[in-house]
Amino acid sequence: MAKITRKPAPRKAAVPKKKAKPVASKPKAPAKKSLRGTRPWTPAEIREVFSRFRKANPEPKGELEHVNPFTLLVAVVLSAQATDAGVNKATRALFEAADTPQKMLDLGEERLREYIKTIGLYRTKAKNVIALSAKLLSEFGGQVPRTRAEIESLPGAGRKTANVVLNMAFGEHTMAVDTHVFRVGNRTGLAPGKTPLEVELGLEKVIPAEFMLHAHHWLILHGRYTCLARKPRCEVCLINDLCRWPEKTV
Repeated sequence: MAKITRKPAPRKAAVPKKKAKPVASKPKAPAKKSLRGTRPWTPAEIREVFSRFRKANPEPKGELEHVNPFTLLVAVVLSAQATDAGVNKATRALFEAADTPQKMLDLGEERLREYIKTIGLYRTKAKNVIALSAKLLSEFGGQVPRTRAEIESLPGAGRKTANVVLNMAFGEHTMAVDTHVFRVGNRTGLAPGKTPLEVELGLEKVIPAEFMLHAHHWLILHGRYTCLARKPRCEVCLINDLCRWPEKTV
């Protein structure tokens, strides 16, 4: 039998590899300028800042609507991760129905949720408001306590809540640091800090006592309407000549 010889298959022509296109590198964002090395605020400059705030707005008011210390406490607890305007919209009807701890308990958690369902985290907040109302009745005679530690012991109330209540309801010289005050304290260099507590203690240390009653309201309003997070309105800022922010636009 004849031996069959197989011919080798013809080799395929090598296809030249395509050269990879160079990937264009993304332009780097300009590095943010640091406050390091800037001249510290002098006591005279800090006094000038708050003198200007006082002249422009002698009696600043908090924007959370309330009718007594209890409703103020509830409003502040509800305002966590929510806007004052959104809280006010929900609490106008709520406080007509329940403006004391006992009335709030009588309302009950389920009905309370219906009043505040437009506010973020409303289920947890409703539970906290009912629990703090019960604690006010059982431990504090139905009255809002007047010390930071006692207010912080209430469900849903933290240090900022205590500072707001002590200041607005009882005239204490406290510094409530929200996102606006935290930004202004750091951006201007008035009281730089990595945490709200650091900024709070820094501001309390440098602000003269005569301004402390209204200081946190002035700073909140300044951060909310002028020293905005994304596009600060430096051109209309009352303190732009004193501000230490290296990126200010004036």
